[in-house]
Amino acid sequence: MATRTFDVIVIGAGPGGYVAAIRAAQLGKSVAIVEREHLGGICLNWGCIPTKALLRSAEVFHLMHRAKEFGLKAEGIGFDLNAVVARSRGVARQLSGGIGHLMKKNKVTVVMGQATLPAAGRVAVTSDKGVEELTAPAIVLATGARARELPGLEADGDLVWTYRHALQPPRMPKKLLVIGSGAIGIEFASFFNTLGAQTTVCEVMDRILPVEDAEIGAFARKQFVKQGMTILEKTTVKRLDRRPGQGVTAHLESDGKTRTAEFDTVISAVGIVGNVEGLGLEALGVRIDRTHVVTDDYCRTGVPGLYAIGDIAGAPWLAHKASHEGVMVAELIAGLHPHPIKPNSIAGCTYCHPQVASVGLTEDKAKAAGHQVRVGRFPFIGNGKAIALGEPEGMIKTVFDATTGELLGAHMVGAEVTELIQGYVVGRSLETTEAELMETVFPHPTLSEMMHEAVLDAWGRAVHI
Repeated sequence: MATRTFDVIVIGAGPGGYVAAIRAAQLGKSVAIVEREHLGGICLNWGCIPTKALLRSAEVFHLMHRAKEFGLKAEGIGFDLNAVVARSRGVARQLSGGIGHLMKKNKVTVVMGQATLPAAGRVAVTSDKGVEELTAPAIVLATGARARELPGLEADGDLVWTYRHALQPPRMPKKLLVIGSGAIGIEFASFFNTLGAQTTVCEVMDRILPVEDAEIGAFARKQFVKQGMTILEKTTVKRLDRRPGQGVTAHLESDGKTRTAEFDTVISAVGIVGNVEGLGLEALGVRIDRTHVVTDDYCRTGVPGLYAIGDIAGAPWLAHKASHEGVMVAELIAGLHPHPIKPNSIAGCTYCHPQVASVGLTEDKAKAAGHQVRVGRFPFIGNGKAIALGEPEGMIKTVFDATTGELLGAHMVGAEVTELIQGYVVGRSLETTEAELMETVFPHPTLSEMMHEAVLDAWGRAVHI
């Protein structure tokens, strides 16, 4: 068996793995990256990027129906689902090819195949060509995660879909049930609902978007209902009776009572599980807790020279968190002294319509942590740019520590808030207080002015409401 030796081996070429490989190469290390399927991983090929391409098509379709509001004419409006999907796949393909270029540019050796770790410092890669052994003093696990499947609700690709089936749908659903109202569930519900599917979202918790601030979630819920969605909270899907070629009978339980409802398509979006199997981790002494590798603040597994980053290392399950961990670990391996990641300073973004974005503590969590809080709010209807865009539905909410002025959290719902949230993320990284934010001059007319007003409002100083 041929053996090749490197300074660093990265297993998994998603947004955590390929970024770790690039940063390690920048720091002068010889690097190999092992990938079993696609450069760019799930995020680029089957997640973040292609879903945003689909949602953009839905957004344009929605705007076409509003043409009259803007003094425009659009007649015979329709869509070609196959063409919408083809554009989405093309975007993913283009970016995946770009990752290949980045690997070459940074002299990272790409090894396609299935990796296992037979011993510390060793990786065996199985491919069509046989088995190759790689060795390195530092190995980074970045194998990501996949959709969680609950007993009785397993996907079949026909009547019951995961996100992967939903990205290449075999048909346009007429009556759709989405199980789970986290980011993945709500984004697909938003996409298919906008294109005309009669959409029901079922959430076992007492509210949709359960990780978001309760007030923001309630605002988003109202908008979804206005768009024609049915939202079922505190409801569990107990069973799915499948009738191939006809549809699905869902058994829904709430308040101790079970009822049935008919759908032609079901999307299961009930969370993710880490890809920890088949790697040989247990034999190496790696601790695994509920399908995720246990690490310290620096992504160290406890096994010398072995790190785990991204979804396999647990929440928050976000591509940008994985990338940042990849940089941190590469710098740690190179002997630098990077700062550990602060999960509370990582923004979460959901690209439904309206968009939802947040960073830091919700109002409830800030109070539960013992903070005396000041809360500011500003509605989109009070912002000139939002009205000019025809997007007056939305809100920005800020949560401050009343004593120190620390920005504890920021929460938004409305047009383009996934772009706006970064302003508050930078503020938290710089340990900004309300004083600096109040003294900052925001450009006019922009949506970002609402970020200023939401800070002012926390101290009773908002101008435009």
